[in-house]
Amino acid sequence: MKIWFKLETIVLVTALFYCADQVEAAAVRVGVADISQSQLSLFVAKDKGYYRQEGLDVELVLMAGATANQALIAGNVDYTTVPTAGLTAALQGAPLKILFTTYHKAMFWLYSRPEIREVKDLVNKKVAVSSIGAAADSALREFLGRQGLEAGREVVILAIGVGSTRFIALQNGTVDAAMLTTPWNFKAPEAGLRELVSFIKQDLIRLNGSIVTREGLLQSDRPSVERFVRATEKGFLSALHSRTETAAILARNMRISEDLAARIYDLARSAMTPDGILSEDLQKKALHPMLERAGRRDVPPLDKFFDFSLARKVRGELAATGWKP
Repeated sequence: MKIWFKLETIVLVTALFYCADQVEAAAVRVGVADISQSQLSLFVAKDKGYYRQEGLDVELVLMAGATANQALIAGNVDYTTVPTAGLTAALQGAPLKILFTTYHKAMFWLYSRPEIREVKDLVNKKVAVSSIGAAADSALREFLGRQGLEAGREVVILAIGVGSTRFIALQNGTVDAAMLTTPWNFKAPEAGLRELVSFIKQDLIRLNGSIVTREGLLQSDRPSVERFVRATEKGFLSALHSRTETAAILARNMRISEDLAARIYDLARSAMTPDGILSEDLQKKALHPMLERAGRRDVPPLDKFFDFSLARKVRGELAATGWKP
C-alpha cells in the first residue's frame, strides 16, 4: 500500500507540474516577413525548446514587413524581425526599439533576365522587392544611388511580396529583375537568370533577423522580454557553433533539402554578428539610409532606436554560467 501510495503521489505531482507548464506558457506572436534564413535564431530557439524552457509559446506569423510593423505598433504582435521598417517608423516617432540582431550584412542578391547584363541596363526597367521601405528595397535604392541611378524615377520599384513570388515574377517576365533571398538565389542560375549584384559582398549595413518590440512592452513586462531575448540568444549561439544541426533545423523550417540548407548556412554565416549586439558605429551605419531618405542631416540619439541592454545582460549571464548549446 505504501509503495502504491508513493507511486500515485509521484504520478499526481508529475501531472500537476506538466499542467502548470502548459498553463504558464505565455503566448508570444512574432511578425516575420518570410520563412528564410533571416529567422535562423528563432527557428533554432523553437526547435531546441529554448522558448518553452522560458515559459513562452512562440508563434511566427508570416506577414509583409510593413504589415508586421503596423501590427507591432497596434499591439497585435509582440515582436517583429523586420528592423528596417521598425527604424523607419521610429524615426517618425513610433516607440519601437531594436533589442538584438542576427545579421548586420545585406543578405540579398539582385538577379535579372539574361539579356540585362549590367546594373545600368535597369533604366526604365521593373525591379521586384518584398515591400517598399523594407530592407531589400532600402539596400537596392542605396546601391542604385551609388551607381548614379535614381530609384523610382529611372528604375521602377515594385512591391511583389515574398521570395517565391518575386522569383516567379522574374522567371515569367512580369518584372525585369528582382531582389532575391535564399534559397531563390541558388535556384535563379538554374533558371537561366543573371546575377547582377551580390549584396553580401557590398559595403552595406542592413540588419536582419532582429528582435523589434514596443517600448510599452519593455516597460510593462520587461521580465517576459528578457526571457524572449535569452531564448533567442541561445538559438543564435547554437546556430553560430553547430553547422550540421543548424542546417537540419533550417531544412525542416524552410522545407528544403539539408544539402541546400547547409549551403545557405555557409553563405549566411559571414553575415552574422558576433553576439547579436551592434557597436555604436554599426548602429549609426544601420540608421544612416533612413536618415538620408528622410532628408535629415542630424543623427538623433541612438538609444531612441536601439536597446541592447538585455542582450548584453543575458549574454553575460550565459558566459558566466558556462552555458553551452
